[in-house]
Amino acid sequence: MLLIILKSLYFFLPAYFANMAPVLLRWIPILEKPVNEELFGKNKTWRGILVAIIIGSFVFSIQKILYAVGFQTLSLINYNDFSPLLGLLLGLGAILGDMIKSYYKRKHQIKAGKPWLFWDQIDFVLGGLILSLLIYVPPPEVVLIILVFSPLLHLLVNYIGYLLKIRDVKY
Repeated sequence: MLLIILKSLYFFLPAYFANMAPVLLRWIPILEKPVNEELFGKNKTWRGILVAIIIGSFVFSIQKILYAVGFQTLSLINYNDFSPLLGLLLGLGAILGDMIKSYYKRKHQIKAGKPWLFWDQIDFVLGGLILSLLIYVPPPEVVLIILVFSPLLHLLVNYIGYLLKIRDVKY
């Protein structure tokens, strides 16, 4: 059971890193313009979309290289059968899921940066899974594992970011 959990989480690494990329790389002084402040808030920028896509593709490419040199223990898929497009879709899906959630936060008059528990932890997961379905349909148990463990990991990573003064809130 532990191995399938680890394989599932390893498979979803491009989405995890893509979700973190806009916060970690906000210091990059390009494309800082919000996509649409009224619809998504001021924190959803063109830079965030771009770095999420690049990081998702990059992480997948690293996984593909690792697979080719023999690191296959944690591989859910045969990375030789897929292009970095799968990583791009995981990354793009993660950031689009986050943007869709931000849109609904605005519709519910929840201010940017304010918590919306459950949705803040699952938005990028749903987006990443949905877009990745265009290329790869994971087994149901993998989807379930990703849906259950990702929110817990999200909370843990955000808390660590808070302790490191990267994030303003603990969740």
